[in-house]
Formats: sequence, C-alpha cells, structure tokens
Amino acid sequence: MAVDVLLGLQWGDEGKGKIVDVLTRKYNIIARFQGGPNAGHTLEFEGKKHVLHTIPSGVFHENVMNVVGNGVVIDPVIFKVELDKLIDQEPHVLSRLKISRKAHLILPTHRLLDAASEAAKGKKKIGSTLKGIGPTYMDKTGRNGLRVGDIQLDNFSELYNALVTKHKQLLAGYEGFEYDLASLEENWFAAVEYLRSLDIIDSEPYFHDAIAAGQTILAEGAQGTLLDIDFGTYPFVTSSNTTCAGACTGMGIAPNKIKNVYGIFKAYCTRVGSGPFPTELFEEVGATIQKNGHEFGATTGRPRRCGWLDLPALKYAINVNGVTELMMMKGDVLSGIGPIKVCTAYKYNGEVVKHLPYKLQEDLIEPIFTELPGWDEDLMQMTSEDAFPQSFKDYISFIEAEVGVPITLVSVGPDRAQTIIRD
Repeated sequence: MAVDVLLGLQWGDEGKGKIVDVLTRKYNIIARFQGGPNAGHTLEFEGKKHVLHTIPSGVFHENVMNVVGNGVVIDPVIFKVELDKLIDQEPHVLSRLKISRKAHLILPTHRLLDAASEAAKGKKKIGSTLKGIGPTYMDKTGRNGLRVGDIQLDNFSELYNALVTKHKQLLAGYEGFEYDLASLEENWFAAVEYLRSLDIIDSEPYFHDAIAAGQTILAEGAQGTLLDIDFGTYPFVTSSNTTCAGACTGMGIAPNKIKNVYGIFKAYCTRVGSGPFPTELFEEVGATIQKNGHEFGATTGRPRRCGWLDLPALKYAINVNGVTELMMMKGDVLSGIGPIKVCTAYKYNGEVVKHLPYKLQEDLIEPIFTELPGWDEDLMQMTSEDAFPQSFKDYISFIEAEVGVPITLVSVGPDRAQTIIRD
C-alpha cells in the first residue's frame, strides 16, 4: 500500500492539523515526519479547540496509530505537557502513540543556544520560536545529537554531559547572556523518565511492515514549503525539510511508496516572524484579514503578517512537492473584504517573471496583481459547493486554471464539520 503525504504550501499555519483530522478515518497510521514543538496544529470539533505541537493530528481517532517519526525533534518537557492535556480528554491516547528511536532530543541547552543566538542577531533575527529547534538540528547534522533511543542506554548520562559541556562552551561566547541550567534540567530529566515509559520503536521497519500488510499511512508535515531549509525563503526558514522529500528522510520510506500528495494553502497568505513577503498588506485590508482570520500563532501567540494570495510562490511549492490535490483553507475570512487581489507574476529587476526568484528582497521585487470580484456571503454557514456564491466559485476556478492542479477540498470554518469535498 502507498503512503500519502499532506503538507503546507506557504509559510506554515495553513490549517494542516484540521485536514489531517478530517482525513484520518481513511488511514491506519498518521505519522509526523519533521519539525518539533515549533509546530501548532489546531483542530476544532464539538465546540472544543485543540492545539498539537509534536503529536500527530490523528490522535483523537480510535483505531488509528500515531507515530512521531525519526525526522522530528522532541522536547521531553513540552511533549509530556502536551500528552498530559490529551490524556485528560482522551484517556487511551497512549495506546495509539509510538515514537521513533531515531527522533532527536531537544536539550535545555539547545533552547538556551537558540535564545542566545537570536538575541545576538538583533535586527537581523530570523523570528525563531526559541524552542531549540535550530540548535538541535545543527547537532544532528554535526553528528553530536542525542536521540530518543539513547535514553534507553546505560551510558545516557555520560552522553548527555558530554554534549552539554560543548554547549556551555558555545554559550560562553555570547557576552552578557546569563542562564540557570540547573532549574531547567530538573523538569527535563523528569520528562525523560516519563518518555522512557512510552512506546519507543524502530520506526522504519514498523512503516515497512505496515506498507507490506496493506495498511494506509498519511505523512503529516509541519511548517510550510516556503520555510523549507533548502527550498524556502532562506535564511528566514526552519531547520528541516518541510517538503515531500522530507517525508522520505523523516520516516525512512522510499520515494516510490508515495502516491497522493495533498497541498494545503490559505485563500490568502500569512507569515509569522521575519523574512520576505511580496504580497504583504500594510493597510486596513491586511488588519481586517488578520482580525477575521484570528491570525495569531498557535504556538507563540505572535500576530501573523497577512497578504494576498501569491500564485508564483504557490506554483513553485506545487512543483517542488509534486502536489496531486489542493485543499484551500479560510476562504470564509475573505467574505466582505471587497475586490480580491491575486499576485500572478513579479516584476523582478525590471523583468516580468512568473517564478519564485532566488532573492525576494523588497528593492528587487514588485508583485503584479490581478483583481477579482469579492463576495459578501457568509461561507461558514454553507454545507455544499452548490451554495457558494458565483464570485467564490470563480476565485477557485481562477486558481485551478493558473496552477493546473484541482482544488478537491474547501474549508469554510475551523470546525471539522465546516469542510466541503468538491466533485
């Protein structure tokens, strides 16, 4: 059986958690393949809102296994807090959760290094969530990292102390940066002890056996394609591969096992933190979208920058990932906005281009917009595509024609019930 992949096509916050939750009943296994507690996947159903950071978004469904893959980085403290909240609502959640031995651990000193590095950058900071993600992935590629499987070894304390010694040497290079490591370590080691009690597995053979047995797997990405370490708006990116290729390396599955690639995007664009954003809105329309869309980070609470839909960037993300189906979120937020603008090309160094250029510096790039009629109807009350206003149908058709991939699902609100599957 093949593996399907679901990922974001913008700068994250596209609504991936909701769609995973909606699609979960089709799958036996949901697996996270990259990122860490910097993710904030929001699910809403039965009048309750749930935010997941490290745990896969299929966890609320019985008879579905959720696997934290090897490409994920785990902060034991945050992980335990997240699980404690889940267990209050879903007492049997631990019976449907597995963790890869090869997932890397975020140490307290990783978080300290993250904070020290970001503070030292000043105005050039990248907008890190300060969760220690970047330093953890740096240790992974530098072959210094600690993995979940290491906590089961007799010499774990020795391995931990050796890495922390290196981190202290690095922290000494940040003049004036003060910290209290002992206070952080107490909770961290208690959480590691809790982590030892969970179902820790060799995840690659687990996936291989599941595929051979005909089980269905959905790989859940975090962040978004434009934050990919290789293909995003570097250096304002995350530290992992958020693209479809990341599912292969983050789960240990072969490329030829991937079948459907679901690309999630908002009907407009948002971005948290620093970095280029060609279609960003600075006037009243942008503030209205931010308010109506409740555009504040699920993990950090930071306000999201808002702008019009960027089709050159969307087409780039579709091509990088090999997207087979598109799913559009938050069309309801644009109700009553007035005329809708869509970026269809850029003027880059004086030349009109329809691709994402190497650098998106403000002085080099100017978006070229096409204006479309807006709609005033409340989409949140609609339960079928037939009820959509014509201008919204035209907006969907315009996007499909431009990018060449069908939009098979439209979300018209945060609840799982506010999801319309298109013919």
